[in-house]
Amino acid sequence: MKRPRKLKPEGIAEIFRRFQAADPEPKGELVSTNPFTLLVAVVLSAQATDAGVNKATRSLFKIIDTLEKMVALGEGRLQEAIKSIGLYRIKAKTIIALSK
Repeated sequence: MKRPRKLKPEGIAEIFRRFQAADPEPKGELVSTNPFTLLVAVVLSAQATDAGVNKATRSLFKIIDTLEKMVALGEGRLQEAIKSIGLYRIKAKTIIALSK
């Protein structure tokens, strides 16, 4: 098998320029209100569907939209809010830790 060639920085820049030209404002499927809630949604999306994450976070993100609010919520209450998502216990622990 032939080894792929390594791209030079200008080649990588050209790829991203083309991406930008094709779709100047790309949108993902995860619903978020700010960079913090997007980070939380991405953590929750591991081994879960975007639709499932969006369903679990719809009401959560209305009241918890900062890391300070997430820490104040606490791990136990976060678990309750996201228990419909697989691996919710470890994900809640991770989200509280990254919020601290």
